[in-house]
Amino acid sequence: MYRPVNHGYIETIIGPMYSGKSEELIRRLKRAKIAKQNIVVFKPQIDDRYSKENVVSHSGDSIEAIPISNSNQIYDYIDEKTQVVGIDEVQFFDDNIVDVAIDLADQGIRVITAGLDMDFKGEPFGPTPRLLAVSEFVDKIQAICSVCGQPATRSQRLINSKPARYNDPIILVGAVESYEARCRKCHVVYHEDK
Repeated sequence: MYRPVNHGYIETIIGPMYSGKSEELIRRLKRAKIAKQNIVVFKPQIDDRYSKENVVSHSGDSIEAIPISNSNQIYDYIDEKTQVVGIDEVQFFDDNIVDVAIDLADQGIRVITAGLDMDFKGEPFGPTPRLLAVSEFVDKIQAICSVCGQPATRSQRLINSKPARYNDPIILVGAVESYEARCRKCHVVYHEDK
């Protein structure tokens, strides 16, 4: 796929848990490094599952990143040499992350984001829907359903090996102990009234 030359743009990689979003982000950022582009990578401070200062895929691939707690902190690390900005787990950032991404792209920077498009309930997650609307390129990738083996587009949260309830907190950083990839048919969320 051809990308714009000499101006910025936003790429967004979305999908459920275990679909390879971070792996694809890392792949694109490593290719930018091979092309001798100046890159800066960010991750939310709350995501310390595998490393505090690296974006790490579930398959173990990694790239150095700056952990931040607020999207405006990105500006502290950007200068006139910055050509590519990577942002992992974009759904965990405040809504202003979209405006930051737009501003960086308007400055001529390639912005590559990755994150969940839906929360464990199967509903749009945080700033991701708005980010999708302003991105020039969107790649929605699937995982494999852990129940039936079909393409999975949802993240199943498990509490004590049982599906989470609808009113449980939205954010729970976890990995295989807390989540499975599921297809629409196998995805379950218990509602309090049922």
